[in-house]
Amino acid sequence: MANSPQAKKRARQNEARFAVNKARRSRIRTYLRKVEEAIASGDQTAAAAALKETQPELMRGVTKGVFHKNTAARKMSRLSSRVKAMGA
Repeated sequence: MANSPQAKKRARQNEARFAVNKARRSRIRTYLRKVEEAIASGDQTAAAAALKETQPELMRGVTKGVFHKNTAARKMSRLSSRVKAMGA
């Protein structure tokens, strides 16, 4: 248990940070799910549009420290290749 004032403040800050990061992660997952659903429906234009919306959100997550840069790049790469394969 936090006893010193600075440890108590740290605990409060960690809780606030956790809540913000959790909301960000959830928001990004929602965007990723929209792309997945568009791919599953077989609509390439909808999938491409959803992917275009997802990319900045994913990169914002990297900037804010929610995701690692390579993780975001990998997710974007895999999704974009799946969307591209739909056209073929």
